[in-house]
Amino acid sequence: MSESDFVPWDGFEEKAPASMQSAAQAFAASMQNRRSVRDFSDRPVPRSIMEHAIAAAGSAPSGANKQPWFFAVVADPERKQAIRAAAETCERQFYETIQNTQWEKALEPLGTGTDKPFLTQAPYLVVVFAQRHAFDTEGKIEKHYYVSESVGLAVGFFLAAIHKAGLASLIYTPAPMGFLNGLLDRPENERPFCICPVGYPAKQAMVPNQSRKPLGQIMTWY
Repeated sequence: MSESDFVPWDGFEEKAPASMQSAAQAFAASMQNRRSVRDFSDRPVPRSIMEHAIAAAGSAPSGANKQPWFFAVVADPERKQAIRAAAETCERQFYETIQNTQWEKALEPLGTGTDKPFLTQAPYLVVVFAQRHAFDTEGKIEKHYYVSESVGLAVGFFLAAIHKAGLASLIYTPAPMGFLNGLLDRPENERPFCICPVGYPAKQAMVPNQSRKPLGQIMTWY
């Protein structure tokens, strides 16, 4: 490692303590209002919003800075319909296997089922892929590190960016998800991580009546 591997960080903006408090409090309050939405409007959303949100996701930290993610944005109605059909087939099989189990009881308050209309309602489906490895210029495998953790961080950044832009989203993970590689022509070194429908919530959109754990249950001081 040489000095040329590092550059001065000129993007840091120090804030006064009062401004820090205000900014942190405002962001926390905004994110507390974020909800997973399953009822979407078909109102169009500018593509530039998606590009900015994915650019924000791409700024997430990653193992060895390998950035092992890829975001496939699906707007084509036929592809969305194909994804929905394949996902609902997986869902029917899934719900047959979890009947009378704790998993089924855990899902009950969410009101989920085998029908996934949001996959065709939302103007965009953002399919996130995790890259197990990459290839160097000679075609040799280039190992990636902490892939799931890194991609999970990027998805978190993406959800925050979408929420702050004034849109709604959802994390959807049909099992198995391998069909997405074929439908979206993605290579074998990528595995589907999740699907994020993105758009405006429907006017009468309903969300589960659930609360988040209070601060005292998710942190402690030492």
